[in-house]
Amino acid sequence: MLRIKNALIANPDSEEFKGFVEIEDGVITHVGPAPSQRPADREIDADKMIAMPGFCDVHVHFRDPGFTHKEDIITGAKCAARGGFTDVVLMANTNPVTDNTETLEYVLNKGKTTPIHVHACAAVTKGLKGTELTDMEALKAAGAAGFTDDGIPLMDEALLKTAFEKAAALNVPVSLHEEDKRLIKENGINHGKASEHYGIYGSPREAEASLIERDIEIALKTGVKMDVQHISTKEGVELVRKAREKSKDICAEVTPHHLALTEEAVIRFGANAKMNPPLRTEEDRQAIIEGIKDGTISMIATDHAPHAPEEKAGDILKAPSGILGLETSFVIAYNELVRSRVIALPKLVSMFTKNPREFYGFPSENIKEGAPADITIFAPEEDFLYDKSVSKSVNSPFLGKTFKGKIKYTICGGKTVYEDL
Repeated sequence: MLRIKNALIANPDSEEFKGFVEIEDGVITHVGPAPSQRPADREIDADKMIAMPGFCDVHVHFRDPGFTHKEDIITGAKCAARGGFTDVVLMANTNPVTDNTETLEYVLNKGKTTPIHVHACAAVTKGLKGTELTDMEALKAAGAAGFTDDGIPLMDEALLKTAFEKAAALNVPVSLHEEDKRLIKENGINHGKASEHYGIYGSPREAEASLIERDIEIALKTGVKMDVQHISTKEGVELVRKAREKSKDICAEVTPHHLALTEEAVIRFGANAKMNPPLRTEEDRQAIIEGIKDGTISMIATDHAPHAPEEKAGDILKAPSGILGLETSFVIAYNELVRSRVIALPKLVSMFTKNPREFYGFPSENIKEGAPADITIFAPEEDFLYDKSVSKSVNSPFLGKTFKGKIKYTICGGKTVYEDL
């Protein structure tokens, strides 16, 4: 039996309390202000630490199959565990694309060899080409958690409407990369101060807002569960806010980097802060924070996007977009939102646990007796120097930064899958 003692237990949307958690055979067998009388095989003293349900990230790229020089499912799962995540949802832009049951089964079966829970989305369109729908029924039957062409916007309105109708009938979500590529000249860099710095046009905010507006209208008509991925603009936040007044099936996620950084970062860090959609302005960042406060934005998702060092080196215009995110996600959000007194801890816990799981229809459990023993333990007052990653890649503007707060343990299925030694 594993006993966690003296922890501040923080469940989603409920008051924290100090107590003991006991685990046997992958299940929480005791939660209370005092331990049971049973002997423990191991004790974790979590005094001055917070115990939360294991985190869930609905937007990660593990680059497997096809791009395993950047990351693979094994190393990606290690990053997830280090960041406190016990569930992740993989995107479909692999090689071959996860648009068929064979590739999906490969991904899910390899995910089962990791110590965490690996789920996967399948592609909306064959080859991510935006012209022909995949066999969504067969992919759902094979285990697809949802559908996405993430990385590539779906431009064909009629095709998107049909995809939404099929997904609604299957009761699975569709996650959308909302950037109208017709309005973008150079992606990954905001049209504004950052683009002026590099002497280019860049990616304007209208590219995001216009597609969000179009797709919300279609989603409301079809009743689909829709996720606006990595929202970055104040206009996008307002569109989602109004949509959620009509349907809570319209959701939005924000990355830790869009929450914490602005376009100034891409000027300072170059390609290691280049991403799609790009980092925007301080006004946009504040709008995102307001969207979190009022519930418009319900999930924090990393868009963990590893790239090899040589791919990020050199000309920023040629470098691919995307950065690492899993290892620093919670600590960034905790500092930006809880330590800064923007929201209370239970609301943040909901954004990492309950909300993403409910969106995908995964079981969502508090730390309580009878629940699966998926638990993350965080030390809020301990310093965390992010000086290296367990990823195959190193593309993060946060490398070298010291944060307040550190993930100490990640427990999945009752087993300690990460421990800060």
